[in-house]
Amino acid sequence: MVQDHIHVIYGDNPKAMILEVLEKIKPEQGIKHEATIGIKPNLVVAKPSTSGATTSPELVEGIIEYFQLKGYKNICILEGSWIGERTPRAFKACGYEDISQRYNVPLIDLQQDNYYECNVNGLKLNICSKMKEIDYLINVPVLKGHCQTNLTCALKNMKGCIPNSEKRRFHTMGLHKPIAFLSKAIKQDLVVVDGIMGDLNFEEGGNPVRMNRILVGTDPVMVDSYAANLLGFDIKDIPYIEIAEEIGVGTTKWNQSSVVELNTDQNTEIKGTTGKVKMFTKYIEERDACSACYGSLIHALDRLRTRGQLSKLKSKLYIGQYYKDKTIDPGIGIGQCTRKCARYVPGCPPTAREIVKCLEDVIK
Repeated sequence: MVQDHIHVIYGDNPKAMILEVLEKIKPEQGIKHEATIGIKPNLVVAKPSTSGATTSPELVEGIIEYFQLKGYKNICILEGSWIGERTPRAFKACGYEDISQRYNVPLIDLQQDNYYECNVNGLKLNICSKMKEIDYLINVPVLKGHCQTNLTCALKNMKGCIPNSEKRRFHTMGLHKPIAFLSKAIKQDLVVVDGIMGDLNFEEGGNPVRMNRILVGTDPVMVDSYAANLLGFDIKDIPYIEIAEEIGVGTTKWNQSSVVELNTDQNTEIKGTTGKVKMFTKYIEERDACSACYGSLIHALDRLRTRGQLSKLKSKLYIGQYYKDKTIDPGIGIGQCTRKCARYVPGCPPTAREIVKCLEDVIK
């Protein structure tokens, strides 16, 4: 498997997409067939993935199918939902009971597990005992915002592998340091990010933004650094990423050569916007836009909102394939399709961070 790369695939069929990526990168190379493979989704609450809160069951189904076809039989799904939610309820509501029965893969409720103490660079952490039995860990987080840490993705998803008492203690420690140190204690062998549908800014869902992509990598720090950029953040906005780099979990360094895009997003269907996302539509002129591009724009506008800059934006934002041959002045184009606009953000799709930089220059 190619190391230090992030593979990206666009689309709205998670199972087919992940099968294509895995066939390309062949992560099974070097894994013994008797190894225990653990899959850790994000099932923080008992809500379907369409809410923007939880990992797509179709994505996990594709991972299981791939490894079973390669001869791996010892596969399990592990999760410990957040405090106040019962993991079995989340397994059922999110479609994982059906997957368990169909593929004969056990569901492990980490809320009911014992735990062991681990010392990481002088910081003592309690970790669910089952994690010691996993030979190869596949982390399957959701690409979404978070009300306290701004981003929740690869590094923060490991928080489901600690007992509830430890989750409470993490909050007393300020979240960022323990989150970073936890990923030093629990090695993630493969990160598969569900970027199909993630919430705008709340871990519990309710304001879903369709991004229509899956990210696959082996370095959770690099993955989170790239994910932050996709949602319009600088890594300094998410302290646990740099802390994780400092203690040797991975690197924040990536560039365009680090990102391998297997296709381009050609899905032109924009699903109906809900919740807080609706507030941004008044700034947008959309015709036949790809959802990956549109999702980046929504996240960018939310970044401007949180910084108190959105009200200064007076220009209309044009996005979509309809504008490929249209000359627009005044106005700002979003994405390669709008390159004939007087000013536009290149990329197919651009990241939210790139859009934010352009819009900040305009409203100065």
